[in-house]
Amino acid sequence: MKVNDRHVALISAFYDALGRADLAAMESCYHPEVSFGDPIFQELEGRDRVMRMWRLQLGVRDGLRSDYRNVSADDHTGTAHWTARYTFSSTGREVVNEVEALFRFEDGLIVRHHDDFDFRRWSRMALGRPHGLLFGWTPMWRKSIRDRATQQLDALG
Repeated sequence: MKVNDRHVALISAFYDALGRADLAAMESCYHPEVSFGDPIFQELEGRDRVMRMWRLQLGVRDGLRSDYRNVSADDHTGTAHWTARYTFSSTGREVVNEVEALFRFEDGLIVRHHDDFDFRRWSRMALGRPHGLLFGWTPMWRKSIRDRATQQLDALG
């Protein structure tokens, strides 16, 4: 894989901006037609909707702290590992979420961003017992969390 330093710098600029909660700088890293997905917000299309999700995340997560490492990129794709540390507002529980990120680039910007993390582990930390431990793995519980997140996202629109 031939390293593309501009794309490595773009991913780094995105996570540096996330660490500062600088939404404008984060948005400048995204292509207008960006799509985003993760285990909770499965598929979001367009920069406006993706940035609404980040506004929600930064607003709901009390004191989000993040760091990143292992950034790599070529002319078309990139990867990074990042850690999100925050207090889950609904329960007051501390969460340390380890996330693997995948990127695709177009026109020198991020056109696809996909984060992957262990939903069951996240639910145990965020929700605690009994919900996270007992229900965190069930499709019905995941749907409930996803539906609630989508409702919060739509309320911002």
